[in-house]
Amino acid sequence: MDDIPAFIAVETGEDGGLPLSIAWSLPDGTIKQTLIQPDDNWLDDETISLGDYSLEELASMGVSPLDVIRELENDHFNATMHTAGVFDDEAALSRLFDTYGLDPFVELAPADTLYPDLMSGEWSRARNETFGELGLEPMRPEQEVEVMLHLHQRLTNSD
Repeated sequence: MDDIPAFIAVETGEDGGLPLSIAWSLPDGTIKQTLIQPDDNWLDDETISLGDYSLEELASMGVSPLDVIRELENDHFNATMHTAGVFDDEAALSRLFDTYGLDPFVELAPADTLYPDLMSGEWSRARNETFGELGLEPMRPEQEVEVMLHLHQRLTNSD
């Protein structure tokens, strides 16, 4: 069996740029997930969206953006990570790294590129079906990563 690819997902506010929660897979197939404490500079705009979270919840239960970066670095330095939403996740990760003037050390790639034998759109349909089968929500990063892991296992075991 091939190594399990690295998957990542970031939940953002409705504005699409404020990272609220992040999850990624580890080589053994487990998932790390955490809420993200908003940096003070992110809160300057009064129109920011915190999604389903309150500022107090993110501040007390989340970890600092720098701690998220350090943990990601420990797990996936110079790795290619696969995502269902490259542009949204890239924007959210850029915001994390830009806060500290750092360059991202992970590269994001569309998850469907792992399966070159699939027809265009087939991975997205299978992803949506898997969400339904597992009763999960696509807006939660840990559930997004779980679905990508399940789908990877299904697609690679059927060869």
